[in-house]
Amino acid sequence: MATKIRLARAGAKKRPFYQVVVADERCRRDGRFIENMGTYDPTKNPAVFKLNAEKIQEWLGKGAQPTDTVRQLLKKAGILDKAVA
Repeated sequence: MATKIRLARAGAKKRPFYQVVVADERCRRDGRFIENMGTYDPTKNPAVFKLNAEKIQEWLGKGAQPTDTVRQLLKKAGILDKAVA
């Protein structure tokens, strides 16, 4: 089973809010997921994101691949640098 760390959209129309989740890559964007890692709110200025660094590092160690957007968030939070080192 290949896993991805990706965003699952929530919130109302024109008011996006995302959960950062680990999911099987075959599941739908907002479908079933394995574990919730945090949140991302792009409507705030600046955008607000809260991530559980320990869980993310654990899943990266297990081989989960972040999507491009999540990879940018992890770099901004400084989590991706720690996982690689």
